[in-house]
Amino acid sequence: MDFLLKRRLLHLLYPTRCPVCGQVILPKEHFCKDCRGKLRPFTGKFTIEGADGFIGAFEYDEEISPAVFLLKKGVCGNGAYALGGALAEALRGTPAAQSQVIVPTPLHKEDLRERGYNQSLLIAKEVGRILGIPVCQAVTKPTETLPQKTLSKNERQVNLCGAFTVSCPEAIAGKQVLLVDDVCTTGSTLAELCQVLKSAGAKVVFCGACCKTPLIEKRGENDD
Repeated sequence: MDFLLKRRLLHLLYPTRCPVCGQVILPKEHFCKDCRGKLRPFTGKFTIEGADGFIGAFEYDEEISPAVFLLKKGVCGNGAYALGGALAEALRGTPAAQSQVIVPTPLHKEDLRERGYNQSLLIAKEVGRILGIPVCQAVTKPTETLPQKTLSKNERQVNLCGAFTVSCPEAIAGKQVLLVDDVCTTGSTLAELCQVLKSAGAKVVFCGACCKTPLIEKRGENDD
C-alpha cells in the first residue's frame, strides 16, 4: 500500500497531530504551521570523535523538546515521522545521504521493554524511506548503562565503554554507514558507536541526529 495512502487511512481513525502542541494536522504534515515556524534549524559545526561528519536537523530547545520528550516516554504519535522527515531533509544533498546503510542507535533490552520501541530505529526507518537507504540494526547494546544525562562528559565516555556490540558485521563491512540518533548532546554515545562500527570494518561513518543541544550544554530530557 502507498505510504501516504496508509497515513490518510490511519488519520480517519487516529487523527494526525503535531508532536509539539498536539493540534490536528494533515496526514502528510510533520508539524503544525505555528510550531514549525518556531523550530530552529541546527546550523552549527560539531565534531564527533571517529565520525566522518555530523548533521543535525534542529537545535534542541524548549520549542522542539515536547516532541522528543514524548518519544522517550513511549508516546510515538507523529514524532518519529516528523523528526525523521526533518532529519532526512537536513541530510539531503550531503555526502551522508550517499550512505549504503543506516544504523540506529540501539537500546538495552530493558529500556526497549519499558518504552515499547526504539525511537532511533523508527526515525532511521523514516530517513531510509525518504532517502532510499536500507536500515540494519547492526549494533546491539547487551550491557545496561547509567542514564547519560546524570553524568559528566568524562563519566559518559567511561559509562559507555564496551556497552555496544556489532551483531551483523557483514552488513557494514567496507561500507559507508549513517548512524542515526534522536538527540546528540556531548556526542559520547555516537563516538563510541563510531569506534565500534569502524573496528568491525565500516569504511566511513557519518552521524545524523534530529536534535543537537546548544554547544553550551543544557541538561534536559535528552540522554546522549
